[in-house]
Amino acid sequence: MRSDSTNDAKLVSDTYGRVAAKYADAFVDELAAKPLDRALLEWFAADVRARGNLAVADLGTGSGQVARFLHDRGLRALGIDLSPGMIAQARLRHPGVEFAVGDVLRLEARDGAFAGLTAFYSIVHLTRIELPLAFAEARRVLAPGGGLLLAWHVGDDILRPQDFLGEPCSLSWNFFSTAGVVSAVEEAGLDAEVRIERTPYATEHPSTRGYMLARRA
Repeated sequence: MRSDSTNDAKLVSDTYGRVAAKYADAFVDELAAKPLDRALLEWFAADVRARGNLAVADLGTGSGQVARFLHDRGLRALGIDLSPGMIAQARLRHPGVEFAVGDVLRLEARDGAFAGLTAFYSIVHLTRIELPLAFAEARRVLAPGGGLLLAWHVGDDILRPQDFLGEPCSLSWNFFSTAGVVSAVEEAGLDAEVRIERTPYATEHPSTRGYMLARRA
């Protein structure tokens, strides 16, 4: 059985803060080269609009590209990230979109605040023990019928690079099986409604990508 590598929240925040500008340069336009990601986000936006409540949050927003995408499709998008440095970059690069510092394990939002949530490749610094806790917090802030659209790296790998965008790094990136994510979602009280996997694009890290729409009843 894999032993997950735990990442301290301050370490995650500080590490991304040191590389925030370089990270934004590298990833702020990444959706342009990810047609399935865009298609799923379009579908998610249409699902939210159909229910009338347009408030959504992008968890682990990084440089804000997903929040911007949702904003541009008429949703009231809030991008949330643990790193103040990343939030500063997101605000700089996406004026007119709302961003805030926050922790996916302890969201500063009322119960049922959002019609939908996205978390694209942002569970990589959580452990298998933390996953259902994060998903339970997502369920708390979702309105009934709301969906959580996830994207993640599928597998059993733990990456521990010594260098991250030119800076020394002691973080780890945890990958998760689709079955493991389904189990964590269901433990949190959400329904795993849609599951998709794809092979990586040529410009990406060579890992299978997983997607899931988990809905609150």
